[in-house]
Amino acid sequence: MKLILNPAFESLRAFVESVPDIFENEGNTIYKGRNEIKVIRVEDADINVKRYKVPMLFNRFVYTFFRKSKGLRAFTYPQQILEKGFETPNPIAYIEMKKWGLIHCSFFISVQSPYTHSFYEFGNAHIDDCKEVAIAFARFTAQLHDSSIYHKDYSPGNILFEKIDGEYHFSLVDINRMSFGKVDIEKGCANFARLWGQTDFFMLIAEEYAKARGFNQEECIRLVLKARNKFWTKFKRKRTVEFNLDI
Repeated sequence: MKLILNPAFESLRAFVESVPDIFENEGNTIYKGRNEIKVIRVEDADINVKRYKVPMLFNRFVYTFFRKSKGLRAFTYPQQILEKGFETPNPIAYIEMKKWGLIHCSFFISVQSPYTHSFYEFGNAHIDDCKEVAIAFARFTAQLHDSSIYHKDYSPGNILFEKIDGEYHFSLVDINRMSFGKVDIEKGCANFARLWGQTDFFMLIAEEYAKARGFNQEECIRLVLKARNKFWTKFKRKRTVEFNLDI
């Protein structure tokens, strides 16, 4: 077993080392799909434990010899985000199990975010009911991009938020797919494509994003709506193909 522990959480070493053995029977599952996420209570704190599925054989070779695994990236990226003043759950540890010399299953362990809201809430929301948070979010995203941070899976469940003392705070989760570098207008506007919401919601986000970054507002609206339409058209086509294959 390969274990990388954040020195700030040395007091949790015994728990971390036990994770592969206790994962099946302890904690509350909050997500189960390709991977499984549980919240486990430890020393009066909620700990988030994500178990990644065993990769396909080709990817087992890739993650063993050529590229960091998803779990390892999820463990290393938060520090870059936190150092630039943005929020993401503090990473605790990364565990990697091998079989026949190749990566088998792996775990990413972090502090559980206390934020209770995600962008799933805005799928059918009227713009008047989410205007304030939409504006704050657009400005937050502009700050991310100006800081050369780009979340490649900027989807509804990966953006958590809470209103604290009259201000919106945002936290990024599931950050194993990130890039760090210049974010131009096209790349920045395309980042909103995976979100849910009505057209007015996206138009407002585009306008505020443009203001925050000094871009042309009409061009940002055009690019955001274009990227959104392209992503969801492709998504629906893929789902249709998968449905037909299942029949």
